[in-house]
Amino acid sequence: MAAPSRSPRLALIIFVIVGAVACLALGWWQLQRYESAAGSAQNLGYALQWPLFAGFLVYAYFRFVRLEKEEEKGEPVPGPPREVPEGVLPPRPAPAGHAHEDPEITAYNAYLAELSQHDRDRSTS
Repeated sequence: MAAPSRSPRLALIIFVIVGAVACLALGWWQLQRYESAAGSAQNLGYALQWPLFAGFLVYAYFRFVRLEKEEEKGEPVPGPPREVPEGVLPPRPAPAGHAHEDPEITAYNAYLAELSQHDRDRSTS
């Protein structure tokens, strides 16, 4: 028996329509604010952004419907690879050796180790 086909959900369609209309209305409102005496470039920026948000809602809905249809057909949904093949990434560098260490740095590190040991001795007694 075949699986029943899914139709786009009515609630989702209503949400997308209401959301897109609200975004377009907010864009219109921001455009009116921009054209008023108290308007600024920020209002113009918002007036240009709100229609993009409406477009994104519509795009996301159609993408969702397409992915659902692909899932029903049993086609694999493209995703990130699960494992990186050997030889794709460069080898990790070896840790840097301490062959060219500065004697001043060595003395300073020894001094810090001595101070640390002194603090540990004071805290335990």
